[in-house]
Amino acid sequence: MQSIEQLLQVSANLYKHLGEIPEERDSYIENINAMLDKRGIFIKRLQEENFKFDAQNRVHNTLLELDNGIKQRLAVVMEAVKKDMANLQKTKKSEEQYFNPYANVRVMDGMYYDKKN
Repeated sequence: MQSIEQLLQVSANLYKHLGEIPEERDSYIENINAMLDKRGIFIKRLQEENFKFDAQNRVHNTLLELDNGIKQRLAVVMEAVKKDMANLQKTKKSEEQYFNPYANVRVMDGMYYDKKN
């Protein structure tokens, strides 16, 4: 039963960590990955021990609620990262257009047709 308690502790820490998204996300995402890896190890141990979910057990229900909350908060973090990436691409494109405004203009310069024979 110690694996369940460890999984509960890691899940609670991950849930708490996902509660607030900071501006500096590199270390934040690294911490999320580390916690997810640690959580995955405990889940694998429970599977090897032939863990069975019991709806009457309070700890099992707490784990289920934490898992659903973690999924929701991870979705929010993913959306925030996607939004930042889209904004970065938009900014990058705007900057390129600012520095080279004629990059997208196709000019057939130097081609003249002489209609006289």
